[in-house]
Amino acid sequence: MQEGPDPVRLKDLEKRIEALKKSGKPEPRVVKDFGAADLGWRMVIELVSGLGIGAAIGYGLDRLLGTLPWALVVFTLLGFAAGVRVMMRTAGEFQKRNMERNAGGDARTEGEKDGSRD
Repeated sequence: MQEGPDPVRLKDLEKRIEALKKSGKPEPRVVKDFGAADLGWRMVIELVSGLGIGAAIGYGLDRLLGTLPWALVVFTLLGFAAGVRVMMRTAGEFQKRNMERNAGGDARTEGEKDGSRD
């Protein structure tokens, strides 16, 4: 009688387990395009980060120079303007991408227009 496990059978079992693990793994999902909600959040984050960075720079300068609140107000407004500018650029990119996607116009089938596909 054998005292330990059979190494050949263990190797075979390990190979079968690995094959089952690989076959059961779902493929990673790749996002090819962002939806409108994702774009909206991106634009909100761009605006808020512009405001935050501008306010932080202004407050830091005010603390260094002792001019509170002048630099804070100026740099907060500049941060707001920069955030709006970046938001508008993002909206333009989104609009351009949608126009390119819809350039075919009526070339789409009825199923594609209402969202149902076969």
